[in-house]
Amino acid sequence: MKRFWRKYRKNRPATAGLAVLAAIVLVTLFAGAIAPPENGIRQNPGIRLQGPSREHIFGTDDYGRDLFARIVHGGRISLLLGFGAAALSMAAAFVFGSIAGCAGGLADEIIMRIMDALLSIPYMLLALAIVAALGPGAKNLFVAITVSYIPNFTRITRSVVLTIMENDYIAAARINGLGDIAIIRRHILRNAAGPIAVQAALSVTGMILVSVGLSFIGLGVNPPTPEWGAMLSSSREFLRRAPHLMFFPAAAIVITALSLNLAANGIQDALD
Repeated sequence: MKRFWRKYRKNRPATAGLAVLAAIVLVTLFAGAIAPPENGIRQNPGIRLQGPSREHIFGTDDYGRDLFARIVHGGRISLLLGFGAAALSMAAAFVFGSIAGCAGGLADEIIMRIMDALLSIPYMLLALAIVAALGPGAKNLFVAITVSYIPNFTRITRSVVLTIMENDYIAAARINGLGDIAIIRRHILRNAAGPIAVQAALSVTGMILVSVGLSFIGLGVNPPTPEWGAMLSSSREFLRRAPHLMFFPAAAIVITALSLNLAANGIQDALD
């Protein structure tokens, strides 16, 4: 970890991205203390579509709700969907990929043919189909994003496992009587953690953008719960009259995605 951190700190863009990402995460974690949640939900038609001011630093939306409070609390949902879906999909993919790589034979064929069938459908389209079948909502959106990324993660995990299985220490472990479960726990999990973690970090941005895209077309979080994609969608008709409604959610998405990509690339470079 010390070697990893020394190498990571030498990458200035990655360090800056990590710092910005940490700040965004802290703001969303303490969103309730920074901006009361009722400010982003309670409607006040008397102050609708106001620009940034001392009382409302990001202005107000078409219902008179504080835009800063909505962005801060909406970021909590977007980050939770991205990081949570990445963690769960990687855990499921590690199970499927390890079984396919270690067991081989019929188990490998069944698992990988199912994953190939799912991989033939783009991420967004697969998530869209799942949400359309289950209905809009944060829970269904989380399930859709998780399921749509499992096939790609499974294929990556399987390739990593197959590479590890060719090493001599795996053959020595089998000679000493270790079974597949013990080999996965003692050797494969430790050696595959690095590449899998990099892939998960690189995919969080895509997961957040999928959630934003589905919310933009009305298949994400139900109103009046704030969410960046839904806020972008509702701001389209006020683009000329109140451009701040679109600018601030879009800026939050761009800054979050950029910081995530920079941090993930730094992790990849440091682990290499």
